[in-house]
Amino acid sequence: MKEIVLSGIRSTGNLHLGNYYGALRKFVNIQDDYDCNFFIADLHALTTSTDPAALHASVKSVLAEYLAAGIDPEKATIFIQSDIPEISEMYLLLNMHVGIGELMRTASFKDKARKALGIATGDSQADDSEEAFEREIIGASTNKRVNAGLLTYPTLMAVDILIQKATKVPVGKDQLQHLELTRRFARRFNSFYGVDLFPEPTDFDFGGAPVKVPGLDGSGKMGKSEGNCIYLTDDPKVLRKKVMRATTDEGPQAPNSPMSEPVANLFTLLELTSTPEVVTHFRDAYADCSIRYGDLKKQLAEDILAVTTPIRERVSDILANEDYLRRVVRDGAERARARASETLKEVRHIMGIRPL
Repeated sequence: MKEIVLSGIRSTGNLHLGNYYGALRKFVNIQDDYDCNFFIADLHALTTSTDPAALHASVKSVLAEYLAAGIDPEKATIFIQSDIPEISEMYLLLNMHVGIGELMRTASFKDKARKALGIATGDSQADDSEEAFEREIIGASTNKRVNAGLLTYPTLMAVDILIQKATKVPVGKDQLQHLELTRRFARRFNSFYGVDLFPEPTDFDFGGAPVKVPGLDGSGKMGKSEGNCIYLTDDPKVLRKKVMRATTDEGPQAPNSPMSEPVANLFTLLELTSTPEVVTHFRDAYADCSIRYGDLKKQLAEDILAVTTPIRERVSDILANEDYLRRVVRDGAERARARASETLKEVRHIMGIRPL
């Protein structure tokens, strides 16, 4: 039997170049060797997205982008998280074995909770002590609130993994703590009931170094919330304008100068999308101080378009074929539910929820 791989992407907008190089392209390469399960995390999206129309449209667009990037529904199971009702029930049951304190201590919850309350990290009021943080969440004198789904996000993520009994889970650096919680919850459940039901999943790096795709704003990685993305569906005019506005510096002042972070980020994008000859040309130009950033950006935009244009065109064709989209998610849900229902049946029996 093939090892089970599981990964999900929140349906909070279109996918970008970081999603493609960091995940999608790698997913395509492992479809023949693993039991791959790729889902659209619309339940997770509800923790921060409240517009029903936008959520529905995003689910559809992410599904089309999965397919356009090369994920094959004949080889991999592609499904929408909310199409698997067993996930929601097991989410409830697993929460009975999860402590509020361990959830409140997760870094992502603290960050997102402060963002929801409008408290910037580093404020004098935003003390990292547990007592102060609890006062912020529970006793804040504001109309803003932190929803309970945000707090129990790690439980839902754990259920996504455990209900499929996945053993390999590709996650980003910001999700490693959640994956460790998943292992902890699996051990706790197995130990509490004296069973060997859940395997402990590990991070899956695809056998190579992780790919960090930088944003266009000069620092950090590409991300939707940072507003520094190149989307797979950006039309050529929009994409070129984004690249031409990318942050740079005044240029090298002496031969073989070290690169600033914004310029190094542009070269990282160039290395991902361009030929070695193009990269060498601009590296040499930087080294001898003859580089013109405008020329670099024009070349980078065209090379990125060579990657994204075929995907954008396939997305358009796929979105026009609604019967195909419905068939993909129907077949994917059927396969995902088969394993999920078996796992849930075992969990209910182990916990004592049985027919009279």
